[in-house]
Amino acid sequence: MKALAVRGTQYAAGLLLGTLTAVVELIFALLGGLALLLVLAWPHGRRAVRQPLGDVAARLAHLERRRLGRFLGARISSSYSSGHAVRYVVARWPLGLLGGLVVFCVLLGLLYAGYAALGWTVDDIEYPWAVAGTGLLGLFLVFLAGQSVFGLALLEGHLARRLLGPSHHDELERRIAQLATTRAGMMDAVDGERRRIERDLHDGVQQRLVALGMLLGRARRSRDPDRAAQLLLQAHEESRRALAELRDVAWRIYPTVLDEAGLRAALETVAERTPLPVHLTYEVPEPPRSRQVETVAYFVVCETVTNVVKHAGATRITVTLRRDGPRLALRVEDDGVGGADPAGGGLTGLASRVAALDGRFRVDSPAGGPTTVTAELPCV
Repeated sequence: MKALAVRGTQYAAGLLLGTLTAVVELIFALLGGLALLLVLAWPHGRRAVRQPLGDVAARLAHLERRRLGRFLGARISSSYSSGHAVRYVVARWPLGLLGGLVVFCVLLGLLYAGYAALGWTVDDIEYPWAVAGTGLLGLFLVFLAGQSVFGLALLEGHLARRLLGPSHHDELERRIAQLATTRAGMMDAVDGERRRIERDLHDGVQQRLVALGMLLGRARRSRDPDRAAQLLLQAHEESRRALAELRDVAWRIYPTVLDEAGLRAALETVAERTPLPVHLTYEVPEPPRSRQVETVAYFVVCETVTNVVKHAGATRITVTLRRDGPRLALRVEDDGVGGADPAGGGLTGLASRVAALDGRFRVDSPAGGPTTVTAELPCV
């Protein structure tokens, strides 16, 4: 109930601001229509008038997009033409004035209800039924107008998406292009992972196994028992190092703890294995429904922390995961020297992983630091 009241208050504030902008849009519609009427028979004049009208309408539409996103929770695409902006501004002002009228009715109902409640504090009430009726009428007006506030908020977003947003055909084309890009990016990321695994096995585990075989061969050919025992001890140590490196490679491919204990336990393990201090904040009351989301979130944190240890020259790392409505918000920050290249191979691979799930990935790394990597992943 509290969240509903907070949302209703936010919507009402957005509708009030929309009433102010509707007055400006009404003046724009009147003056713009008059200007076009004066040059209706003059083609060059029409073109000369349409350009400034389109610029003014684009500015008004930009303000409306910010208002809708801040107060009404409607995300509107910015890829619209000046012609779309003009049509939207001209069509929106009646809805904006209606929003102000609805909010006024809410305030009027609250005033009636408050007046009735205040009346009952008086000892002698001459007309108790009139006071009670006034209070009930005020509450009924608040109920009806409150419902209209939520309905108008949805209608505002629908109108903006209908007149400003891309058409269904354009949206499908954009989506197809996005899927083709993310598919190509994922293929590059997979190929990069394969090359990295091959390099780790060739330069690490394979070299350890070769050294182990050489030590065992020398121990087998040795006629000195003490020398053979020393070689066997070295072979034993080499086998331990090979096993440790093999476990590291397997961990980087996919950690089993992610399936067994969940994302939080996997990230805590990453923090424990990192040589730098890692402060982990995990505020995700319910795990994502998709295992792929947890996997991508894990690899974003793991690869980013690895890059920080290798290249950033940092002294500490902060990792934060929060549930932000239907999305999982992830943030990794360090106090290193900065200057990370978002177009680098590792960060590009992470961006491709996130984009494959319709998520958002951003790297902010000015020279001198700090470096901040953020990602948003859909949880549903």
